[in-house]
Amino acid sequence: MTAHTWWLLLILTVAIAALIYLINSRLRVHPFVALILVSVGTGIAAGEPLAKLAGSIEEGAGGTLGDVGVTLALGAMLGRLLSDSGATDAIARSLVDRAEPRRLPWLVGAAAFVIGVPMFFEVGLIVLLPLIFSVARRLEGQGATKGSPYVLLGVPAIASLSTLHGMLPPHPGPLTAMTGLHADLGLTLGVGIVCAVPTVILAGPVYARWIAPRLMDVRPDAELVAQFAGAEREPAPAAPSASSTSSTSSASSAPAASGPGARAGAAGPRRTGVPTGLAVAAVLVPVVLMLLRTLAETVMDESSGLGAALVFAGEPLVAMLAGFLFALGVTIAGSGRSGEETRASLTDSLKSIAAILLIIGGGGAFKQVLQDSGIGDAIASAAEGAHINLILLGWLIALLLSLTTGSATVGIVSATGIVAPLIGDGGGLEASLLVVAIGAGSIGLNYVNHAGFWLVKESFGMDLGQATKTQTAVQTLVSVFGLAMALLLSVFA
Repeated sequence: MTAHTWWLLLILTVAIAALIYLINSRLRVHPFVALILVSVGTGIAAGEPLAKLAGSIEEGAGGTLGDVGVTLALGAMLGRLLSDSGATDAIARSLVDRAEPRRLPWLVGAAAFVIGVPMFFEVGLIVLLPLIFSVARRLEGQGATKGSPYVLLGVPAIASLSTLHGMLPPHPGPLTAMTGLHADLGLTLGVGIVCAVPTVILAGPVYARWIAPRLMDVRPDAELVAQFAGAEREPAPAAPSASSTSSTSSASSAPAASGPGARAGAAGPRRTGVPTGLAVAAVLVPVVLMLLRTLAETVMDESSGLGAALVFAGEPLVAMLAGFLFALGVTIAGSGRSGEETRASLTDSLKSIAAILLIIGGGGAFKQVLQDSGIGDAIASAAEGAHINLILLGWLIALLLSLTTGSATVGIVSATGIVAPLIGDGGGLEASLLVVAIGAGSIGLNYVNHAGFWLVKESFGMDLGQATKTQTAVQTLVSVFGLAMALLLSVFA
């Protein structure tokens, strides 16, 4: 490598260090602002012409948001519709009614897997807390489990929700990585599911059986259990998430910190008029359409009417729109909500993703500056000379950035920008596996600078050590198992 290549790599190293410092310094610079500042400084230091630098930032941010932003907004509204109408509650309870105690961790994990398709981690957990607390309280009264029943049921939910949030589109992180790496949507979804299922099993019910007897004292506050699992089965107000995230806002810059609590608190009493089958269909409509697109691209003539229609319907934007419209019709008809009430709820759901959209745009700007300044080529040259496994490299960068910045989104978008030059034009199995690996890396080592850590800790009444053995350990296991599955599948790439 030339001296100029080494200089560009030094600039990248300093840029990453500056990003970490800005987000974690006393100023607590918002990740979006930090990404833009670092992008400007990186471009100047790398010698990118000033006249071109602003265009690189605008092109990167606008292009990324154009690919991801609308899809993310529709996903947020879809999740809110299902939550407010009681559809997600119906899905969860239908899976655990009359189940044997030994099967409950598996069924709670399955319920979280289905519910986690359209929902962020924190929102999905809040939606599931009434189910987890009511079933755990019943098991506690029967003395049917060894150790804490709250841990036994909570761990599978955490594993499922975090796996889907980090590794599968249409969640914003994997969708952003997929766009940046030009990975095929259907292939990414397929390998993501293949990687996710064993990951959820090992990090969820299997680990829960081992850790629950070792955390016998874990029990949420009695008043909190009554609020979530009382006779009326109303969700708690936003207290657990709001108190935990607000009390630690100085320690966490994760974009979800202000969103989930607000959404949970605004949901009001759960509705129960939506049939379970229709609720499941609303969740799966986008996924099925995306898979049908892949099938059409593989075995059908895309120029034919049916093939073209399936390819169009499977575009992430169109698939999420179809799922949203289906859920809108089902929930309005089934729950009896007024149009005004529904509109207010949907408007509130968009407020919580504003920070995520900005961070994704900032990450897109950073990625574009790396490419236009020549740093991307320097990364490719260094990786080629060092013979670093690309999947491992993407996972490691996302893991370190997520750990140090407190934001999985920052980890994903930054890691995508760094490794994108190494994948060439993208596509193929390797690109899809890299998306999964980067997403898996972003959720590992989830600790005190992540909002989700405090949500779990405060909701389940844990001390710091107990939360580390559950939330941190589970998400790290998900991260490692996700990487292992991606590396295993890469043998066939």
